[in-house]
Amino acid sequence: MSNNSMLISFNQQASRLEIILKKIGNVIAWVNVALIGVIITQVVLRKFFASGSIMLEELQWHLYSIAVMFGLTQAQLSNSNVRVDIFSGLFSQRTKSKIEILGLLFLVTPFIIVQFMHSLDFVYNSWRINESSTSPSGLPWRWAIKSVIPLSLAMLFLAVLVRIIQEIQILKQGQNDGC
Repeated sequence: MSNNSMLISFNQQASRLEIILKKIGNVIAWVNVALIGVIITQVVLRKFFASGSIMLEELQWHLYSIAVMFGLTQAQLSNSNVRVDIFSGLFSQRTKSKIEILGLLFLVTPFIIVQFMHSLDFVYNSWRINESSTSPSGLPWRWAIKSVIPLSLAMLFLAVLVRIIQEIQILKQGQNDGC
């Protein structure tokens, strides 16, 4: 298999993976609708009935955590992460792609791996003791929300792989275009 056909195969696999990750993200995005509903319910209970709910309060935190943790994958896939545009505006597309690849490989990937590895014991211990809220009327199954950490980091890692492959494709196209 030649380098060019192998790159095309990687690019096709990356495209499929990107589609799958985006579909998962679109489903998880509905968590934000539930979050808004829980917040409105909590506000109405407090304002009009002078009664809040610890369970709803914790549910807000959990839903927000899910939205943020899985939202990182969507931000990576849509390439909407923050950059220093003052500098990147001066670079060619080829240089931007090289910087992107280096940043993803040497900054983002090690961070994800370290966080993922450390989250496993954290989640395992939570499952082992069937951890729940320390509040008497709080949510049970705290292990469920803690399980979001390694799952979302795994998805983020896959999104980073997709981005690296896409940036390599940009570099290869630049070579073929004579850039």
